[in-house]
Amino acid sequence: MTLDRAVMLFAGSVILISLGLSQLHHPAWLWLTAFVGANLAQASFTGFCPLAMFLKRLGVAPGTAFN
Repeated sequence: MTLDRAVMLFAGSVILISLGLSQLHHPAWLWLTAFVGANLAQASFTGFCPLAMFLKRLGVAPGTAFN
């Protein structure tokens, strides 16, 4: 799995989990969804993604989006 796919998998999983938690527990979990979306948006403009940096240190093979 490349770095790009790992970031997308993690972001998608967190979004789906927070949506489920907002339905089962409390609507405030939607703030986590908003945070992940905002982080994805800023990463698309700046190229800076903390998760990508962390995964790169763990040895995940780089993809084409996060060099």
